[in-house]
Amino acid sequence: MLFTLLAAGGLTPVDPDSPNTQRIEDLYWFVGFWAALVLLSVAVPLAIFIARYRSRGRSRAVEGPQVHGSTRLEIAWTVVPVVILLIVTVFTFYKLPGITLDAEAGEDVTRIRVEGRQFYWQYRYPNGVIAIDTLRAPADRLVELEITAPESDVIHSYWVPDLFAKFDAIPGRTTETAFRGEPGTYHGQCAEFCGIQHAEMFATIEVVAADEFDTWLSEEARRQETGDSALGEQIFVGACAKCHGDEGQGLIGPALSASAVSNASVVEDIVRNGRGKMPMVGEEWDDRQMKALTDYLRERFSGS
Repeated sequence: MLFTLLAAGGLTPVDPDSPNTQRIEDLYWFVGFWAALVLLSVAVPLAIFIARYRSRGRSRAVEGPQVHGSTRLEIAWTVVPVVILLIVTVFTFYKLPGITLDAEAGEDVTRIRVEGRQFYWQYRYPNGVIAIDTLRAPADRLVELEITAPESDVIHSYWVPDLFAKFDAIPGRTTETAFRGEPGTYHGQCAEFCGIQHAEMFATIEVVAADEFDTWLSEEARRQETGDSALGEQIFVGACAKCHGDEGQGLIGPALSASAVSNASVVEDIVRNGRGKMPMVGEEWDDRQMKALTDYLRERFSGS
């Protein structure tokens, strides 16, 4: 079973796709090597001694062999662990600085704000574009993430292991990390238990060519301003459907219907202020987001 898990990568880090995660993997294997060496150096002699010095049917009243201390052995098992700890410490401090990437002089940097909310991730781009759960980023360009959560929310933890280490989204505070990824789709998860739908709080990062990203960002800004984007659907799937169901049938929240979503002001009040066990999922949304959601809800449930 162990070898099956190892072969499948179940007990090992994911393949690194950013320079900082490469350093994390290097640390994992380096520390793991020394940990395995220490385990074997203790477990193997212990097994030998258990077998060699077992009672062999001797009466309990008879004392076993009297083995006296060894000065050299005692010095060795004190000095060797100290040396191992020094080796691991030096290598760790050598690798740590590169786990968080810094921008090079004159480098084009994309900064994105990551907001953890019950139970979705909201991304804000410099030009005002908003995305839910799925972040799009340029390849081979440093992407700096400002990770936070509203003061009225709870602590979340943003983790996409292929690209960067785990960082907490703390209400009212901002933590930062960065990555430089290759084209591809990377999946993550909120790694801090944050409530009943914590398990549904997935994160996806789509890394595309820089030119494609720049074109998408410009076009998406225009579409969101004119109301032609899929922002309303993104919000419904990310912030609503996880509790109310894809078809509004009600999972841990009440079912949605045409009558329930027809009044935009009522929907806005509930979304901004919460109700019962429902958190304030849209407390800080701007009017554009709220309109995108209410328009989408009316269109989606108009036939129900």
